[in-house]
Order: sequence, then C-alpha cells, then structure tokens
Amino acid sequence: MKAAVENPTQSVLEALREEKFDFFTGVADSLVGPIIHHLETDPQAGYIPAAREDLAIGLAAGAYLGGKRPVVLMQNSGLGYCFNALTSLNLIYDIPVLLLVGYRGFGGNDAPEHLVMGRVCEEMLKAVQIPYQVPESNGAGQAIRWAAEQMKQTKKPVAVLFKKGVLVS
Repeated sequence: MKAAVENPTQSVLEALREEKFDFFTGVADSLVGPIIHHLETDPQAGYIPAAREDLAIGLAAGAYLGGKRPVVLMQNSGLGYCFNALTSLNLIYDIPVLLLVGYRGFGGNDAPEHLVMGRVCEEMLKAVQIPYQVPESNGAGQAIRWAAEQMKQTKKPVAVLFKKGVLVS
C-alpha cells in the first residue's frame, strides 16, 4: 500500500497551530499565497495585511511584546525592505518572529526582476545571522517546527524560504 502524500501547505498550517503561532501579517506573494489564502479565510487566524513588509515587522514586534507568537509572510524582495527593522529592532531587542518568505529567483529561474534577490537572499540572511531553511515539499511542516525551536532558543527572527511549487493550494 502506498503512503499518503503529504500536502505541504496543510503540513505548514498544522505546524503553525501546533507551535501556537497566533498573530499573522504580511504582504501578498503567490509563493506563500496558499498559506495567506487560508489565513485570510479563517476568522480565527486574524491575518492583518500590511502595505509594506517593514510595517509587517513592526506589527509583529508589537504583537510579540503583547504576548503573541508572530508570523510575517512576504516574498524575498520584501525581505530587503525589512533588514533595517530586523537589525535595529528584532535582533538587538530579542524579538522573535517567524518569517515565511517566497523565494523568488531561486536558482536563477524566474522573471528578471527577481534574479538579483534570488542570488543574494541567503547571503543576506547569513550576514545578519538570521537562521533559515529552504525546505522541499515533504519537509515544509518540519521546517516550521525547526524554526519554532530556534526562536525559543535564541529569541531572534528565523526564516523559512519557500521555492516555487513547494506550497500548493
């Protein structure tokens, strides 16, 4: 008998629930769109769309200080907007946030406007010492669990980067 194929989006959503993440904000991106769609249609999730990614980081920081476990969703070009907020707020004041990031330009396969950030995304995260994973479909939920553990241990932001096709509707 063949084992059931795991739905990576459902696996991520289950892991977010299990790890008690309870505040969601971000900027739309189709690579993390299946998660955003679920959050927008679930009245219990309380997803708050943000106009910019750095605004979402600020909202998440406030939510954390108010006792929540925040998640920010975005594409990696938006991660560039966030580095000032992450380095001057989250990293120095120990404010953890889970970053779920659409990995545009991964491997040089994307529209031209995504290729530069695709090349430097991981190096930028390394430069500011934000741990990250780039899971395959069958490891998407486990990447959330890993990130939650990293956040508990370090009180710092952690990123999970989703390549095109990893999450499905």
